[in-house]
Amino acid sequence: MTTAERIRPRWLRREREIEPETRTNISSADRARPVVRIWMGVGQIVVLVLLIVAGLGPLIWLALAAVSPTQDLIQGPFSFFTSGTVQWQNLGIAWERGRIGHYLLNTAALALGSMVATLFISTTAAFVITVLRPRWGGLLSGAILATLFIPGIVSLVPLYLTVRDMPVLNISLVNTFWAVWLPASATAFNVLIISRFLESIPAELYEAARIDGAGALRILWSIVLPLARPILGVVGLLTIVASWKDYLWPLLVLPNPDNQPVSVALPRLADQTELSVQMAALFLSLLVPVVLFLIFQRQFLRGASMSGGVKG
Repeated sequence: MTTAERIRPRWLRREREIEPETRTNISSADRARPVVRIWMGVGQIVVLVLLIVAGLGPLIWLALAAVSPTQDLIQGPFSFFTSGTVQWQNLGIAWERGRIGHYLLNTAALALGSMVATLFISTTAAFVITVLRPRWGGLLSGAILATLFIPGIVSLVPLYLTVRDMPVLNISLVNTFWAVWLPASATAFNVLIISRFLESIPAELYEAARIDGAGALRILWSIVLPLARPILGVVGLLTIVASWKDYLWPLLVLPNPDNQPVSVALPRLADQTELSVQMAALFLSLLVPVVLFLIFQRQFLRGASMSGGVKG
């Protein structure tokens, strides 16, 4: 205890130690009343039930529709199994005839490749701007931030023309996974949030590494990557989610059905199979992102809160 704290009266020290009460719309006195507690409990239960119905309702409906006969879905979409039969074979037909397994593998390859490319490009760009700080770093940072104001639909045609005929190389990336991986890696938003994270790392660490003779690559590998692991995990998960649900760009650059992801293959499957098999295919394609969310829900929520904070 310092001298000033010894001189300070005891009642002032006790007031300092008491933490301020969290302010809410309902005071502590009202919260202690039985009627208020009962209505608050009822309101919380109602909100919880509504959230469960809104969140799990469509998933449960799709799961039941996946094993229902087509006639039952047509006659009564919300009255399942009216004929008394459960068609488990719908899942097998959708997996084999609809080639859902093949399209899911394509989707996983596109998502993982986009994640690796995004982490490599975004991390190195943020490292150059934030840590190395070259003379032209401000110009590069401004150019990257300027791309945030360009709508994606505006750059769609120029990007497609570039992918169809790569400058200098004079090759076409159409019908290759590179046509999806490379454009996904150049995302200004990911560079921005990684740069913000690297700015929070004390600059003394970089200076100490330089004094010890560490070069740029050693600083990146030994200091930046281990400390930036949380933000890299968030960026990786957000990239996987964005790649998994992307439809327009894979449809343009992957016209070959053998290379298409499940998001592009499902609309085409709707014209070739009956309704019950379509529902089974939708259910199978939905299982993977749901399982990923259940496993990495903390990282997903952290990424959503971080991205909202940066945008705001």
